Amino acid sequence: MKNGLSKRKSFALLIILLCIFIVLNNLQMLKLFQISDDFYVSYEEIDKVNEDRMFGHMVDLTLKEDEVKTGQEKSNEAEVIFKLFGIIPVKKVKVKLLPEEEVYVGGMPIGLTLQTDGAVVVSDTIVDAETASVTKNKFFKNGDLIKEINGIRIESLDDIDLALDSEKDKVNIKFQRNDEEKNIAVELIKDKNGKYKLGLWVRDDVSGVGTLTFVKKDGGQFGALGHAVTNNQNDSVLPMIEGELYSCNLVNIEKGEKNKPGELRCVFVQKNKQGKITKNTKVGIYGVLNEDETIVDQNRHAKLGGRLSVKPGKAKVISSVSGIMEEYDIEIIKANFQSKCDDKSLVIKVTDKRLLELTGGIVQGMSGSPIMQNGKVVGAVTHVFVSDPTKGYGVYSDWMLEQLS
Repeated sequence: MKNGLSKRKSFALLIILLCIFIVLNNLQMLKLFQISDDFYVSYEEIDKVNEDRMFGHMVDLTLKEDEVKTGQEKSNEAEVIFKLFGIIPVKKVKVKLLPEEEVYVGGMPIGLTLQTDGAVVVSDTIVDAETASVTKNKFFKNGDLIKEINGIRIESLDDIDLALDSEKDKVNIKFQRNDEEKNIAVELIKDKNGKYKLGLWVRDDVSGVGTLTFVKKDGGQFGALGHAVTNNQNDSVLPMIEGELYSCNLVNIEKGEKNKPGELRCVFVQKNKQGKITKNTKVGIYGVLNEDETIVDQNRHAKLGGRLSVKPGKAKVISSVSGIMEEYDIEIIKANFQSKCDDKSLVIKVTDKRLLELTGGIVQGMSGSPIMQNGKVVGAVTHVFVSDPTKGYGVYSDWMLEQLS
């Protein structure tokens, strides 16, 4: 009797353990349905994923490379197949193969200037050009981007003067607010000389500082910042015509505190131009360095890592905030499985006492600092938590690599 009861208990325990095993595997398997097409990966990373059983013990991944293209040039496109029990295909994903060549690792501060594709409104007041009185603007807000006036495209402040030189007291203005385009008829103001003015404070360029993330050895293409240059009013990507990248000098560090983000204070001058910026995107700025640039440390290089290789745990952030290029300890708290491009791929925490004493954690100007794990550049710092400067966000390096293709 006791023997039968013991067997039933053992059988029940086995069933419970089996159920727990299946549930845990199903939770891990859910991750594969969150993965989108077009991420970067390598054969080495696929082997590591299978070894670590990232998607559960019942799922194996295989990487199938596409056929060689005409002209004997190898394609960088491939396909990842998720197989249940190593046999049954449950999902196929189009991917790109990570480049075999290493990149120069960034970490140094950079200055940048962008000529905007339009004129940015920098004050939501109207100044009467004749009386100098100031009133609230009922049409425009800070950050609005004026694109056209009476059908004339606005690329600089000179274009505004040209568009208003028509002896009309009212103009039609096309402008962009956030990601929405609007049209409005606006009455003009005459100055003391009888010339028509908008009465707005506007500018046709922006400048700032950030950090270089990586540079391709062949051709000098670079990625930096990790997030977009915006109009400071929202997260909309600021349209640009062209831009310049500069080397800059760190002159002061304002430490970050709770509810008070810190800042790297840097100076740069136009004679220190190091390259041209060609793209401003949600995941950083991109362009090409000059052939004679001196900003890159050619002794510091590594491969880029894809998102499948990124795991919660120990990592490094590269920065020269101390005056020399150094590696600082951080912890990756969370690695998101993103279905679309976003600059908040990772949640990170600074654990290195040296960096905490120097900056308090993550500060403004550190955006773009390379994040390294297992010897590869897997991402870049993008944002700081205002409530806790020791924590912040990072972006996957393969989102950034995508912008160079």
